[in-house]
Amino acid sequence: MEIDIGISTLDRTRSADALKKLLADTYALYLKTHGYHWNVEGPHFQQLHALFMEQYVEMWNAVDELAERIRALGKYAPSSYSEMALLSSINEEAGQPDWQAMVTNLAEGHQEVAKSARQVLRVAEEIDDDATADVVTPRITLHEKAAWMLRATAK
Repeated sequence: MEIDIGISTLDRTRSADALKKLLADTYALYLKTHGYHWNVEGPHFQQLHALFMEQYVEMWNAVDELAERIRALGKYAPSSYSEMALLSSINEEAGQPDWQAMVTNLAEGHQEVAKSARQVLRVAEEIDDDATADVVTPRITLHEKAAWMLRATAK
């Protein structure tokens, strides 16, 4: 059955492609945050262990919503680590950073995801893709707030 939701095929592709990058960035940051949750140590262990869990659970839920929006646009969501890695701007790290580096790395990651979400919003607004805009606008707010809280924690 043909997709006829009031957005052209070309525009649905543009929106889905922007969403794929946001999905990959969110997923990469989710993985990093979950790993840090497992491995954080130091004087702020309890606070950071709980904070990282709150953040990775939220991102876990977000990746599903982002992937489902891509599917609603008639495109396939990336579904492998290699696809995600190619699309993501979130860098992996080797080794085991200390708690302060973890907090700084996550703050930078949330800033990157906010930028990706903002790019999706620009495309969505340009092509009148209100549903995509509705999905990503709260993501911008959430990631900017998370980055702020992490920056404040790192001081």
